[in-house]
Parts: sequence; C-alpha cells; structure tokens
Amino acid sequence: MFWVRLGSSAVLVVLALVFLIAGGNLLGAVTATLSVVAFRELMHACRTERDGKAGALEYVGYAGIFLYYLSMMLTKDFSLGMGCLVLLFLAEMFVYVFRFPHYRAMQVMTTFFCAFYPAVLFSFVYLTRQLSHGVYLVWMIFISSWICDTCAYLTGMAIGKHKLAPVLSPKKSVEGAVGGVLGSALVGALFAWLFLFPATGKTAVIGLVAIIGAAGAVISQVGDLAASAIKRNHEIKDYGKLIPGHGGIMDRFDSVLFTAPVIYYLSVLLLQVGY
Repeated sequence: MFWVRLGSSAVLVVLALVFLIAGGNLLGAVTATLSVVAFRELMHACRTERDGKAGALEYVGYAGIFLYYLSMMLTKDFSLGMGCLVLLFLAEMFVYVFRFPHYRAMQVMTTFFCAFYPAVLFSFVYLTRQLSHGVYLVWMIFISSWICDTCAYLTGMAIGKHKLAPVLSPKKSVEGAVGGVLGSALVGALFAWLFLFPATGKTAVIGLVAIIGAAGAVISQVGDLAASAIKRNHEIKDYGKLIPGHGGIMDRFDSVLFTAPVIYYLSVLLLQVGY
C-alpha cells in the first residue's frame, strides 16, 4: 500500500506541475472536473438520492457547477460565479416544489452543500493562479496542505502525546499539528526565497509568505478533519477509489479545499498591494 500511495502521489505532483504552470482555462477546466467528481462523491457519501442513482437534484447540481466555472472562465468575474450559485439554489427549490413530495427539504439542502463545498473551494486554486505572481503563489495552497500533512505525521510519530481530536481522529496529536504548521511556514519561507523574492525584489515577501503558509496549514487540518467527520457520520472509509492508495478526490484534496480560499485572500491582503 505504501508504494501504491507513493506512486499515486508522484503522478499527482507531476500533473499539478503541468496544470498549475499552464494556468488559464486549462486549469479552470481541471478544477471544474475535480469539482464535479467531488460533488458526485459527496452525493453518494451522503446518500442524497433515495435509490442511489442520479436524480433531478443531482443533475441540477452538475449544471450549477458547470455554469459557475464557465462564468468565471469567460468573464474573470467571481461575483458572477456567485450569481450562478444563487441560480443553482433557485433551481433546486424549483425541483423541490414541483416534484413534491418526492424530495425532502434535507435532500435539497444536502445537494446544495455537496455542490458548494468542492466547487467554490476548488475554484480558489484557479483564482489564486490568476493573481499577480500567481504562478508561484498557487503552490502555497499545496505546500500549506500537503507539507503540513507530512510534517504533522512525522512530528506526531516522534513526539506526539496529546490528542488533537480524540473521538474523530485518535492518531492526530497537538504536537503533530504544531509541527505541521511550523513545517509549512518554513517550507513556505524557503519557497518564497527561491521564487518570489527574485520575482518581486522585496525581502519582506519571505516573512509574509511564511505567515500565509502557517495560516493555510492551520485551516488545512480543519479541512482534513471535516472530511473525516462526514465519512464518520455516514460510516464510509473512503469517498471513492479514483486515486489508488488514496481513495477519491475528496480523500486526497480535503485539506486543499480549505486551504485554497485562505491562501487566496491572504495573498490579496498581504501581497497584492505594492507587489
């Protein structure tokens, strides 16, 4: 299993290199595809449709995700994407009303959650890439999540004693969490020194990116636990089997989803003015 996971991780890194460097509509299409697959995984995990097959609510969810990404990719306007989510909600309520009592209110709310969760959060990968120096900043999303995960695991194995979330994830420790945050901050600073400092010519960017990395690492661990909580609630081990050794898209990108908007907004607040 270790070698399978390692091989899958290597492939993911190579694909990430290709798509993140390319950026533009190619990256937008990739994040849209990941969002659709993650939406399907969540719908199945939450058993939203009674018979387990795609129904009207799920099809509306696919349409909403498609329109959300299409609007952003064509107009570069995030607010228009939010308008598409409003249309998604209205369309789901239309299905709810005119197919009553086939669907219950909880199914409608769950469908909107399953669409919003991956679609909007994944889109911040695309939006971060669109920023000034976004070709570098977008990597902080993955440094803050995947480096944090690795450093947290190694630190927890070495000195972990105090449980972070004993009921939800007994193996995670407070010491591991701190190690993950520090590791992400250090790697982020190194990354900024190698790439962003030469691009901007300003030494302050190194410290700012370290802060961004640390903040992203904190929220990435919440994202990991949140995805685990959903699985626990619905008594499943993995969201899917798409990625050998890892599970589904939601299993591999659970922390990335939470990290992406944090990196985007902190980059805008701390780095975009004057850089």
